[in-house]
Amino acid sequence: MIRVLVVDDDFMVAKVHSGYVARTDGFEVVGVAHTGGDALRQVATLKPDLVLLDVYLPDQSGLEVLKSLRANADVDVIVITAATDVDTVRSAMRGGVLHYLIKPFDYSALRDQLAHFASLREKLHRLDSAAQADVDQVFGARPTSKPLLPKGLTPETAQLVENALRSHPEGLSASECASSTGVARVSARRYLEHFVSAGRAEVRLRYGGTGRPERIYALVPGA
Repeated sequence: MIRVLVVDDDFMVAKVHSGYVARTDGFEVVGVAHTGGDALRQVATLKPDLVLLDVYLPDQSGLEVLKSLRANADVDVIVITAATDVDTVRSAMRGGVLHYLIKPFDYSALRDQLAHFASLREKLHRLDSAAQADVDQVFGARPTSKPLLPKGLTPETAQLVENALRSHPEGLSASECASSTGVARVSARRYLEHFVSAGRAEVRLRYGGTGRPERIYALVPGA
């Protein structure tokens, strides 16, 4: 198992990302940190294989944490952050991160990066020495994150629908979601189906007295 430390100042986001890791075959969460200092302490004691590192932390920048990790720890890092300024991206790249994921993203985006990391580890583990072809594979093209939302869907409305799902853990229908969010039923269903296709929600059927059964949507635990 590849051991992962999740670092994020937001408790809910850290829980979501931990759930993503736990759903990925071959990976396990060994710790969660909400400050830079705690992240460094947990790396020293737990010795994870991979750190999912946020940039915005309450006590120090994630980039400062990255510098400390590079100087004192043997661990790989994927930055996960809402920071989109080029200086931060450049600093992360110079710090040797494996990838830089911009929030928000769905499970598939992180899963692809984790799978790529696992593949690289396996390739390097099998080699005693590396030929140029092996090096080219290791430093070759990495998987790109897919667009967060299909064409025609907006992040703002997606957040409204996600909030409705979170406030109804027992599940809700497209009609109930529309009533809760104020969007049209057809639009609500498109967003709900997107969450299903992204692996963040699941569907069950609710049977009434007559007519077709109603589709009920609920967030997947940890999503």
